[in-house]
Formats: sequence, C-alpha cells, structure tokens
Amino acid sequence: MPDHSRRSLLGWAAGVAVLFVVLGLVVAHRHTPPGVDAWSRHAVHWAAGHHGLHRVLRGVELVFGTIGTLVIALLVGGAMSRAYRRAALFVVGTTVVALALHRLVAWAFDRPRPAWQDHAHRLTSPGFPSGHVTGVTALAGALVVVASMFVRRAGPRRTAYTGLAVLVLLVAVDRVLLGRHYPTDVVGGVLLGLVVVLVAWALYDPEPRSHAVHALPLVETVPGGRSLHVVLNPVKVDSVGQFQAIVSAMAAEAGWEPPVWHLTTVEDSGTGMAADAAEQGADLVIVCGGDGTVREVCAELAGTGIPVGIIPAGTGNLLARNLSLPLYLRAAVDVALRGQDRAVDLVEVGGDGIEDTHFLVMAGMGFDAAIMEGVDEEIKKRVGWLAYVWSGLKALMFPAVRLEISIDDGPFTKHRARTVIVGNVGTLTAGMPLLPDARIDDGLLDVVLLHPQRFLSWLPLAFRILGRRPHTDELVNRMRGHTVVIRADRDTPRELDGDTLGAGRELRMRCLHARLLVRVPR
Repeated sequence: MPDHSRRSLLGWAAGVAVLFVVLGLVVAHRHTPPGVDAWSRHAVHWAAGHHGLHRVLRGVELVFGTIGTLVIALLVGGAMSRAYRRAALFVVGTTVVALALHRLVAWAFDRPRPAWQDHAHRLTSPGFPSGHVTGVTALAGALVVVASMFVRRAGPRRTAYTGLAVLVLLVAVDRVLLGRHYPTDVVGGVLLGLVVVLVAWALYDPEPRSHAVHALPLVETVPGGRSLHVVLNPVKVDSVGQFQAIVSAMAAEAGWEPPVWHLTTVEDSGTGMAADAAEQGADLVIVCGGDGTVREVCAELAGTGIPVGIIPAGTGNLLARNLSLPLYLRAAVDVALRGQDRAVDLVEVGGDGIEDTHFLVMAGMGFDAAIMEGVDEEIKKRVGWLAYVWSGLKALMFPAVRLEISIDDGPFTKHRARTVIVGNVGTLTAGMPLLPDARIDDGLLDVVLLHPQRFLSWLPLAFRILGRRPHTDELVNRMRGHTVVIRADRDTPRELDGDTLGAGRELRMRCLHARLLVRVPR
C-alpha cells in the first residue's frame, strides 16, 4: 500500500477516534442532552407490545452476539482463504481485534445499562460502547474493504455496500429496541468499529501479493519477444483509462513492452481484435471480458502458439474458475504477465441454424439454456450471479425433451432429459460439480443428462451432484467421448459458455486436444 494511502487512512482513523473519545467523555460525565437517550424507553415499551417483532429482535441479538459475529467472520474468512488468504486474515483479524478491544473500552467507561431494558436475559455488563454494534461494524467494514477490491462491477458492489450498511443499522436498532443500550452506546459502537477497520487497513494490506514473488524464474527454452497486446471489452470495466493504467504499469514492472490496446465492439466481440494481435506479432495476448469475449479471443488464437492471459470480468467467469485464476483484477493481471503456459482443449461445435464455432467450457440444451435466456440483463447488472438464481427458479420445471445421442460416431441412443450438458471442465454454472471427472486437457468431452421427473426430484439430484456420486440412472446419466452429437425431437434452447444460441434441434461437438495455450498460476 502506498505511504500516502496509509497516512490518509490513519488520519481518518484519528478523526473518528477523536469523535469516539469526545462521545465517551460526554457519556462518562452524564452530559448527554435531555431526551437523546431517554426516548429509547418509549421505543422499548412499544417493541415489547409486538410479540412477533420481539422474537425477531431476540433472534438478531443471538445471531450477532460476540460468538455469533466471530463465527460468521470465521466462515467468511474460511470461504475466502483458498483464493485470497490475505483478505481472509484481514476480515477475521479485524473482527477479533474489535471484539477484544471493546471489552477493554467498555470496562474503562463502565456505563450502566438502561434501567428499562427488556427483563428477559437481562444484561449487567458495561454498556458503552455496544459490543454487538462494534463487532458487526468491524465485520461489515472489513467486508466493504474486500468488496471494494474484489467486486469489480459497480452495481453488485453498491448492492454489497447497501446490504452491509443495512446489517449494521439492523443490529443498532435491535440493541435500542431491546433496551440493552442507549442510542449513544450504539453510536459509540459504530465509531469504535470504524476506528479498528481503518487502522487495520492502514497497517495490513489485504490485497493479494504477486504469485511469482517467491517463485523461480521460468525457463525460456526458446527466447521470445516481449510484445504485449490486450483485448478489452470496455463495458466490463468501470473505467477504461484506469484499467489501462493498471495493466500498463504492471506490464512495465514485469518487463513487457507498452501494451497495444484493442477494444471490442458490438459488431466484433473479440475475433477481429485477436486476429490483429496475431498479425502484429504478439508474444502474449491478454483478454479482459466475460466468458463470451474470452471464448472469441481464445478460439481465434488457438493453434497459433500465442499464449492467452485471462482477466475475468463477467458474471460467471467459468473458464477462469476452472483454471484457478484469481478474480481480483491485479492478481489476474499478475498471473497473465508472470504465469506459466498450459495447453488446454478447445471444442469445435456446430448445429442447425448456427455457424460453426468453438467453446472452452460447456454447451447445453434444455433447462440450463432456458436459464440463460431468462436472465434479466438489468437485474444482472445490479446483483450479478443472483440474477441466474432467479431465472433458474422460474425455469425449474422446463419440460423434458426426447434426445438421441451419439458418442465417437457410434450408434444413436435414445434418452429423455430436462437438460443435457457437454463439458470441457468439471465445475459449471453456480459452482456445481456436474462433471467431476472432466479435465480441460484430457482430449475428452464429458456429457451429463439430468431428468428430475417431479419438482421434488431436484432435491436428490442436487444431493447426488454435490456429493459427486458416481453411479448413473434415469435421474443422472453420464457419457464421455472425443465427439458428441445431440439431436432433440423439437426446437430446444441452446447455449455455449453461458451465451444463448437460440433454439434448435442439434449440436455437434469435437474436442481439439491441447489446441490453446493459456496463462495459469505457477
């Protein structure tokens, strides 16, 4: 973290700390203006008269107590620890420090609890500042910091900020309505939690470190140039100029020439830009965009020997997730510039009503394609992947389709399914391990047919998939081969890598083994 950023964070922390100390002195000397705290007595009596509300308040109190908040922080940290260990330590450490510091500060001020607090589970420990609010503010503040770094799209980022702010407000109101704290105790908790977050952020940078810092230099068997080209979908970044500045600075640091920039358009989502980069002698092409843009660029560069670095900027980012590529912008750029090359498979695909094309992750017919077709783009911009959840619920009982499938030019076999998915990788939409045996470099395509006959049949199906159960039957059927041909008895929605293809009756696929070089972590 730059020194000026650290100084500004510490300056903000000092300002908030001064406000907290002033408020604490006012509370300690009982100089609170009349009515500021006393009005909460009436609020407590009102809440006590609404039994349903009172039960909700008690639930909030139990969930976001010291133990509950700590457990939540540990769960969130554990979920992030594999990909973003520093961010996970930041979230857990900030929360733990805030909860511990609250104990010391509360005993120092030793303010009594309100006399009118709810008598059920009455608390007698010091009341200023609120421990619940201190812990939740620290946890929420740490998550705001993490979201500012890792949630790249403005809509979902604002949604995250709003949700975390509402959480802090909910806990604050809960403490007042149960009579556990005066309003000034709650304000003190917010201030103390903010101080801890700001100081922690100044002293510990949660951004990932370069994955190549402690790695040995890669051996260059054939010395090459350092010509870098970048294909960017401009709608996938908040600021094109800022993105270009970040990549240019990191490229210079890694020893690359100044990047040559290619911006996609509505008419050309990446194919022409990738072709131009290859013609101009690129030694590395970085692509930043969603799965569609990544697919177009990779398909064009397949077989050229030019490695592709992927900066995932879409909603699904299926290829990046299966290659263990970081979703954080700087970390992804770092891997693209300093990572090692890996040869992966590309899949050639054709069908009725579509031009021959390629995919890297998956093709599907039926329910999964209906989900893609049903996604509201405006909702997707605001809430990201949650838009797919809503679309999936609406399409849950997509009607079953009669299918004929041929593997490796063998005879067609007949099946019924609500969806059929052909994958080049194992983990597909929503992180589901639909094809646990699939590998992106094994030269094979894995097929799964899902046929839940009733609404409740989705439950055992989900259990089978999440549990990676190997056996097959009418509910879950699996196949594998170098080539796959699927024919449906009627026009059926189709998709490639999350992009809709329109309805049709056929998909023909052939795996092109080790056709593409992509940059992956060392």
